[in-house]
Amino acid sequence: MPKRTRFTTWRPLATAATAALLATLLTPAAAQAAPRGSEPVYSYEKAIREAVWVDTGLDGDGDGKADRVAVDIVRPREPARQGRKIPVIMDASPYYSCCGRGNESQRKTYDANGDVVQMPLYYDNYFVPRGYAFVGVDLAGTNRSDGCDDVGGRSDIQSAKAVVDWLNGRAKAYTTRTGTTRAKAAWTNGRTGMIGKSWDGTIANGVAATGVKGLKTIVPISAISSWYDYYFQQGAPLYDSGPEWLSDYVNSPDAREKCGAVQQKLVDGAPRTGDWTPLWTERDYVKAAKKVRASVFLVHGMQDLNVRMKHVGQWWDALAKHGVERKIWLSQTGHVDPFDFRRATWVETLHRWFDHELMGYDNGIDREPMADIERRPDRWSTSKVWPPTGTRATTLRPDRGTQAGVGTLGLDRGHGTETFTDDPKLSETDWAAQIDKSTPEKAGFVTGPLSRDLRLSGSSAVTVTATPSTPTAHLSAVLVDVGPDTIRDYADAGEGITTLTNRTCWGASTAGDSSCFKEAKAKTADVDYTVVSRGWADLGNHASDGKGSPLTPGKRYTITLDLAATDHVVPKGHRLALIVAGTDKGLIDPPAGTPKLALDLSRTSADVPFVGGPAAFARATAGAALTPPVAALLDGVREPRTTHRIPEGTQ
Repeated sequence: MPKRTRFTTWRPLATAATAALLATLLTPAAAQAAPRGSEPVYSYEKAIREAVWVDTGLDGDGDGKADRVAVDIVRPREPARQGRKIPVIMDASPYYSCCGRGNESQRKTYDANGDVVQMPLYYDNYFVPRGYAFVGVDLAGTNRSDGCDDVGGRSDIQSAKAVVDWLNGRAKAYTTRTGTTRAKAAWTNGRTGMIGKSWDGTIANGVAATGVKGLKTIVPISAISSWYDYYFQQGAPLYDSGPEWLSDYVNSPDAREKCGAVQQKLVDGAPRTGDWTPLWTERDYVKAAKKVRASVFLVHGMQDLNVRMKHVGQWWDALAKHGVERKIWLSQTGHVDPFDFRRATWVETLHRWFDHELMGYDNGIDREPMADIERRPDRWSTSKVWPPTGTRATTLRPDRGTQAGVGTLGLDRGHGTETFTDDPKLSETDWAAQIDKSTPEKAGFVTGPLSRDLRLSGSSAVTVTATPSTPTAHLSAVLVDVGPDTIRDYADAGEGITTLTNRTCWGASTAGDSSCFKEAKAKTADVDYTVVSRGWADLGNHASDGKGSPLTPGKRYTITLDLAATDHVVPKGHRLALIVAGTDKGLIDPPAGTPKLALDLSRTSADVPFVGGPAAFARATAGAALTPPVAALLDGVREPRTTHRIPEGTQ
């Protein structure tokens, strides 16, 4: 597919003819003084607040009527009076009633007429005065919508896609949930941007993957790109429940009474074996990346253990393959919104992004670096493209050391075997804390201290050849930066932030909808090591990522584990470690038995994307003497907290 022109610039405030006339009358200095962004010139207090119900064309709850989804709208009153049509910012969510949005768990509130009073988050407060409409969509089965939530499936995606279609004159909407009076979107030009964190951002990914016309950009924050990878990785279960639990969690009381059939389909379609089924195919947006027309501004925490970084790597690479225009922010946090870790810069950047993508301002954001990456708490660097030019996979090979389970990591092929026994009571933090000590539950391999900084950027893969002692076995592979540092404490309840009591305001307020939100600051931890990237698999999936089979004890198997994308600099003087083990407590579920596995080191390796490729690794490790093993425990963050069961978490 040929690469599209990066951005289409259109004139937001004047016709081409008027602009041409102005160009002949204005001096160069006056022309250069033209606005480079939208300004808060419209009244938020007098904004139009209304609700419509959009026909999805589906009957998920089986009541014989097409489902209608509730759409709450806040839009400036003045543009319609001036004969101007405006763009839309949309957040489609299952959380507006059941759980709330943002760090303060805000819910929609309504007046006596059923029009929205409080729209969660700051998007309406900030953008409506600047000439945008804000639209909050209740996914099917949630809050005031008909139907059943099906956890990223056809109903979820159609809930929001139908609204984009309505905004562009291609779908029907009504002024009430059951009435026949039609509602028109004559006030909008149809140019829509979707935004949202977690499940909301996931819906943005899914709608973009339909190729719907009128969706110009999406801003997915901590979002899922394939629902299989939310529940499993290569057959290894990441949670002890399936999507039916999640659907029931967000469905309204009315939907719970009607949606038993949908619940059963979720149970039947998502077996706990971890096998790929048609249910997962329907919820895999990565495979449809070629349909994406919208630009993508992606934000994610590199230590997100809820919606894990694998979702970033596979989605980003697929979008790149198909020429989709992209921008990315990667933080050191867990599952946290950028409004709570880089607030002022985030709001300014998001404003400029929407101005460029939806209003057509030539504000230069398209010529700025593609990636912003947090290197230390509140310290950011940029990359012109991501991963950087010159990044190449480098094959690292583990080898035996002077004691069992404490080996080396380098470019030369290893030899011999290492063994470990799965201990489901231990996690990656236990393994890393004893990286220099022989312990029975892991095999660790470490470089010597680096002579210069070494940057990883992108997704890694670890190929393991192992002989199990039982018919089932789960594997974990972890890359670790061994050395002292101060990092965001992503294992803390705030996942890298502390919420403060003081508030800052972002936009206009009304009595029922304040634009003022609690500030947050970085919650840090001083550590002796940092887990950089992780990956898991069921060894029974050695022949296929999508289907497992029982193992023959004593037989050798080879499997490649996909490790999550990251961007991390291992500093000079630190060491890079690879750990291979079994159950990673809190992050995957254990197998049926207690397997002992023997690794064939001559057939085990890690492909790691280094900036500068193999030469960079060779320079950084040249002459590095191996550190003698020490008995002391290394300090890190606490073990991963019990995994979230909803793609939202505490933040």
